Amino acid sequence: MKLPSLNVLGEALQRCSTAPVTGFFRDGCCNTGPMDRGLHTVCALMTAEFLALSKYLGNDLSTPRPEYGFPGLKPGDRWCLCASRFLQAHEEGAAPQVSLAATHQATLAVVPLEILRQYATE
Repeated sequence: MKLPSLNVLGEALQRCSTAPVTGFFRDGCCNTGPMDRGLHTVCALMTAEFLALSKYLGNDLSTPRPEYGFPGLKPGDRWCLCASRFLQAHEEGAAPQVSLAATHQATLAVVPLEILRQYATE
């Protein structure tokens, strides 16, 4: 029996988004595992500012890629971000809001809880 994943608050991990479907495993949650080298564990609410920064840094999340079943993100969408990219956006002053309940506890190895709380939507 698999144990439930935990969020940064030590509670059961909540769903991030199913429209669009997000997560490394495309299960709607910011779960992680050994194959997830990018640590896609931060459930973030996309903003135009963050999407522009991500595109500038070489990860275009706003352009649809139908060949991969990716609709492209727009402001207001929730998405599982790489913990290191979230931290970089924080340092650049462009971090999006986050759902602490839907952000996996593995994030804490990269981003301190105090920083995540600054962007909490709950």
